[in-house]
Amino acid sequence: MSKLIDILLHLDRYLNGWAADFGGWLYVLLFAVVFAETGLVVTPFLPGDSLLFAVGALAATDGSPIDVWLVGALLTVAAIIGDAVNYAIGRRIGPKIFASDTSRLLNKQHLLKAQGFYERHGGKTIILARFIPIFRTFAPFVAGIGQMSYARFATYNVAGAFAWVWSFLMLGHQFGGLPFVKKNFTYVIFAIIIVSVMPAIIEFIRARREPPSSR
Repeated sequence: MSKLIDILLHLDRYLNGWAADFGGWLYVLLFAVVFAETGLVVTPFLPGDSLLFAVGALAATDGSPIDVWLVGALLTVAAIIGDAVNYAIGRRIGPKIFASDTSRLLNKQHLLKAQGFYERHGGKTIILARFIPIFRTFAPFVAGIGQMSYARFATYNVAGAFAWVWSFLMLGHQFGGLPFVKKNFTYVIFAIIIVSVMPAIIEFIRARREPPSSR
């Protein structure tokens, strides 16, 4: 866990090292990370927002091995496929997981919170959840459990993937090269994480304040 935290807070250094070690295979690694975070319910801890920002920043540096347009297209596809797989898994096995009292692989409380968020915001949750860690992983799973029509889900899925990937990628590309950002990259990553989880915290506080009868 400490290694994961170190990678999360120093993504710029690790990405530079991976680019030197893996070359073109870095695209495959990034694709796999984004796919796993969005497509596998058991990996919500993987970096998403901060990774996209860091990749955008790396792509903006002189002599970078990363092409921002190519990596953006690949990661958008990864995000779309990831959510589609997650939705399919939720549609097939989700009800069985909710019916069981325990699960070694899944945090049932995360599922229930994602379900509450989904019930509150409807289909647009698929887009909103893209920008919220944890929820991003569980929202398509819950949509599958709720038997949301795939055509409707796919529309939100594609729109959300484009909005999420390109917004953070372009933020990193435009601002990641600034001297202040380079010098304080760890703090910038902290800020991204905090801003990303704020909607979830607000929803949690709002739900706690509601009387039991209205929940």
